[in-house]
Amino acid sequence: MRKITVKIEGMICPMCESHICDAIRKSFLVRKVTASRKAGEAVILADEPVSHEALKRAVDSTGYRVLQVREEPWQKRSLFHRS
Repeated sequence: MRKITVKIEGMICPMCESHICDAIRKSFLVRKVTASRKAGEAVILADEPVSHEALKRAVDSTGYRVLQVREEPWQKRSLFHRS
């Protein structure tokens, strides 16, 4: 699984977060997506690769601006995970 963090400019209210999440869900097959106006980012969990260019186009089409896309492997940690 992959964790994709997208820095986004222009979110100012809860509806902005909703618009971002809806645009990403409609454009890609993702397991989970959350957006935070306070952090200025959206976090996506996906099983399949997501094109960074297509992601930028999907977000830009809603009127917001992508500043950065960062991708890293992600693994769910169990409650009793030891480091």
